[in-house]
Amino acid sequence: MAPDKKNGGSELEMAPAGGCPGKKGPAIEKLAPNDLSDIKNVVAVMSGKGGVGKSTVTAIAAIALARAGKKVGILDADLTGPSIPKLFGATERPTGTEGYILPVNSKGLGIKLMSMNLLLQNPEEPVIWRGPIIGNAIKQFWTDVAWGDVDYLFVDLPPGTGDAPLTVMQSLPINGLIMVTAPQELAILVVKKALNMARMMNIPVYGFIENMAYFECAKCGEKYEIFGPSRADKVAAETGMKLIARMPVDPKLTAMSDAGEIEKYESPVLEALATFFFEYGSAQ
Repeated sequence: MAPDKKNGGSELEMAPAGGCPGKKGPAIEKLAPNDLSDIKNVVAVMSGKGGVGKSTVTAIAAIALARAGKKVGILDADLTGPSIPKLFGATERPTGTEGYILPVNSKGLGIKLMSMNLLLQNPEEPVIWRGPIIGNAIKQFWTDVAWGDVDYLFVDLPPGTGDAPLTVMQSLPINGLIMVTAPQELAILVVKKALNMARMMNIPVYGFIENMAYFECAKCGEKYEIFGPSRADKVAAETGMKLIARMPVDPKLTAMSDAGEIEKYESPVLEALATFFFEYGSAQ
């Protein structure tokens, strides 16, 4: 696969199936799921930088497909800043079976969840680990968790292009990525770095979501672009990525997330996400 300069590709030689960019060598073998896991699609959610709502988008995408009748799980790969349990109000500790860890089921739609915060005695306890230990823990969330029958496993990546995202891209059989950005130029700059990383690793990018795109007044219905004008069309034109949806700043979503009740959220964005996956052809 050659770099696509028109769509923001790098001039570095593309990596051979998970190898290092610019170097020839054997491909890194993807980890196989365990005998108690049958996972059809693995979708990673990436942002490049923090603070753009990546975990929220991961949760919303999982909810959208679960409501459409799909069996869904979330692997929270953001070990040092896990948000998924809080969004779903999950406090139950995982149990075990046959030498494997069982994920926790969300209380509403039964979405399977695995996160470092579910394993800690105190959810406020920091995880102070170096990169290699974090990478091994992420791999264990794949190899040692009995995910069961899952149509879609979403992987909530930590921000940036460091050890953890690299581990996921090299080790897990990722079918595709969803990028999350915000209207600010800085967020767009950084998401382009993440996009180029995905291309170097030969990971398909399904599209992107522009989060915090606007705020709609509940009284008058007028929309305010409080983080600046939308740059979604510009990002799509410059990168070749498909725009999946524009998510507004929604106080209802914030309140439900804080209360651990994100599964109750209603928005046209959920329908847009479900429609995208079905039209894309992988939601089967």
